[in-house]
Amino acid sequence: MAQDEKLVFSRPHSLLPVVTNYCPGCTHGIVHRLVCEAMDELDIEGQTVGVAPVGCSVMSYDFFGCDMIEAAHGRAPAVATGVKRVLPDHVVFAYQGDGDLASIGMAETVHAATRGEHITVIFINNAIYGMTGGQMAPTSLPNQVTQTSPYGRDVSKAGYPVRVCELLSTLDGPAYIERVTVDCKKNIRKAKNAIKKAFQYQIDGVGYSFIEVVSTCPTNWGLTPQEAFEWMRENMLPYYPLGVYRDVVADGYANAAEAASARSAACPIAHPEMSEGGN
Repeated sequence: MAQDEKLVFSRPHSLLPVVTNYCPGCTHGIVHRLVCEAMDELDIEGQTVGVAPVGCSVMSYDFFGCDMIEAAHGRAPAVATGVKRVLPDHVVFAYQGDGDLASIGMAETVHAATRGEHITVIFINNAIYGMTGGQMAPTSLPNQVTQTSPYGRDVSKAGYPVRVCELLSTLDGPAYIERVTVDCKKNIRKAKNAIKKAFQYQIDGVGYSFIEVVSTCPTNWGLTPQEAFEWMRENMLPYYPLGVYRDVVADGYANAAEAASARSAACPIAHPEMSEGGN
């Protein structure tokens, strides 16, 4: 007797049916799928604009079904800002790696965040320059061996890694900042929920959102995919702790501007309406 089949897993409509160019074991493919699942569930594919970076995901415009724009190296937040201001009813996201976002694009990253632009930034942190051959990145760990630090990152000369979530959480502009990873089913579900929440906050006008995904680079790390996940767990997660670094809604505010106003309540010039004679 024939049994009815129940579909439990399929390719998201927003993820185009093409072969990717990513290395075996690369986590970009997982994150792409999560972004597309979030777009499908929120039914926003037709009103979403993504901005591709320079890096391993430079050709992500081939994989996402939404409209995509290619940005100059590091300038994705600036391009996303322009798109969002012209199309305020659209969902706009930048998808960037650590070299693109935290090195050449650090100014754009910080200033888009502090302005509280109503965009979403998805940040892939694999602690190395992937596309260009494995050089030391702003996020490379102390003593990490790369092509440009063959004896390990010497912090006395190269400085310390940049913890981007912690950095941006000191600013008033961001509404939602979370660091996730995709090394197992439990963490993949958490990452998907974070991406979906970031898009929903943008739809609701809550403000700027930033999702960091601690990732692997088996090819440039010189490891198998399984070994790369173990190295990431042992070394990256202690340095880049997972968790929520800012969520203004969870803190009881309607949006980032309201939360920022509360944080500056003691500053008279920031609140002229509270000073004597103010309107």
